[in-house]
Amino acid sequence: MDPQFQPTRRDLFAALLAAPVAAAVGCGAASHPPLQGEFVGPASEWGHRLRDEPAPTPAAEPAREVGVLIVGSGIAGLAAARRLRQAGFDDFLVCELETRAGGTSASGQSRVTAYPWGAHYLPVPQASNEALVSLLEEMQVIVGRDDSNEPIVAEQFLCRAPQERLFMNGAWHSELDPLADATPAERAEADEFAAEVDRWAGWQDREGRRAFTLPLARGSDDPQPRELDALTMGEWFERRGWKSPGLRWLIDYGCRDDYGLTIDQTSAWAGLFYAASRKRERGAASQPLMTWPAGNGRIVEHLLQRAANRVRLETLVRVIAPRPSSPEPACDVVVQDTRTGALESWRAKRVIFAAPQFVARRVVRGYDEARGADVDQFQYGSWLVANLHLRERPIERHAPLAWDNVLYDSPSLGYVAATHQEGSDYGPTVWTYYLPLCGEDPRQDRRQLDELSWERAAEFVLKDLEQAHPDLRPRVERLDVMRWGHAMIRPVPGFITGGARRRASEPWQGVHFAHTDLSGVALLEEAFFHGERAAKEVLGQLADRAAGGRNDPHFPG
Repeated sequence: MDPQFQPTRRDLFAALLAAPVAAAVGCGAASHPPLQGEFVGPASEWGHRLRDEPAPTPAAEPAREVGVLIVGSGIAGLAAARRLRQAGFDDFLVCELETRAGGTSASGQSRVTAYPWGAHYLPVPQASNEALVSLLEEMQVIVGRDDSNEPIVAEQFLCRAPQERLFMNGAWHSELDPLADATPAERAEADEFAAEVDRWAGWQDREGRRAFTLPLARGSDDPQPRELDALTMGEWFERRGWKSPGLRWLIDYGCRDDYGLTIDQTSAWAGLFYAASRKRERGAASQPLMTWPAGNGRIVEHLLQRAANRVRLETLVRVIAPRPSSPEPACDVVVQDTRTGALESWRAKRVIFAAPQFVARRVVRGYDEARGADVDQFQYGSWLVANLHLRERPIERHAPLAWDNVLYDSPSLGYVAATHQEGSDYGPTVWTYYLPLCGEDPRQDRRQLDELSWERAAEFVLKDLEQAHPDLRPRVERLDVMRWGHAMIRPVPGFITGGARRRASEPWQGVHFAHTDLSGVALLEEAFFHGERAAKEVLGQLADRAAGGRNDPHFPG
């Protein structure tokens, strides 16, 4: 590729969505074979059966009974399993459609390193997030408390320097700072933005609740911060009269990074939440980041160990049919083994539905009729994630390779280097590349992503990264692609403060809901919170039944 060629975002998207190429992607060097790779998960063809095929009817006599069925093994589902086990409750089962657990926190493993397929970092939680702090203490990631009772993280888990760099104007620059050469007026605007974020980080209502905190359910419901949800982040930016392209890009990058939305699509509430919630107090720096080669797959691995043998992979939950009027309230369930296609009928006393709302409307009988208008408010964005397996690294110029490597003139977020945290600066590595599809119609984005060929996807990724690494192509030996059609909830204006999220989090006929979409922001902290919350709801209801004189063998005495 001509190193002088600088494709625009429009050029790259046109290349991505053009007609599929006829041949496999070449590597540009006769001494190496053609590039290998494939699409990996998720199992969308099985998920589409929920939409396109008639639902099977549960058998009158179930083949299996279980105290609590957990649908989904993402962070929320696994957090619920952990909470049940902590309470001494072992009669539960987690069903997962995919071949691996973790949802968008899943990871992979090569002969060189582990690597993420989605979420890849976690800010150090504040002491107020006691449940998450407890998990990280259990993992021996948090190894103590300071004089203010704030967590102390073992150094090897804090993101290693250099943490990030930016490719801009044909060169790599240390730090993620598009304003390095800004005019005094542009720098003043950046200072004003930082002051505004700091103001909101210290804001509290009359009850002492912060405007922005994690989990967000503990934040303020005061009208003042909630009014921000009526605007886009772009409108909020423009109302302040700010003109700096670099500042606008930085805010847009933050929105795309956390939400898969542009500055002109993201709720201003969500845009400020991204920055302010990560500051412990006014005047404090943002919480440092923790990461692992596997990204948040390391947390999934630990939670799986806690769930032991209670996770059943490659199992599609086809039907959940509540029986609220029966003497013993329960749910009839039909599951399908995706390896054999065999259907089986079960019965569960309670269900924790740790999957998105758009799935619940297809699976939970009667749910669409009862809450379909609320489910319609939930929008999900699509992402393309690629893992590039490099036999050797490109020649670095200017700033050295960082953990997070961002391209200024690109629709992507750039890539993270899986081996960076291990201190491996030379030799083979894996780069994980992230591309949010930020179209105005998320359904069209999903269709285009679903129709995309691997060849076209691989060529797009390589062409994008060749802006910064013109010698990359012959160094890549494999490039695998994940198409996340419903990767994360989209916090568009009105969704955070609307009633749909609150109503969707309420139990319905023996089904308890636990997923990050209930928060409106797709963060691990929120998924973990909802998993814990739903498990506590179930334990409380089962305890009430036991205290009411019923002999419930599924609840410990």
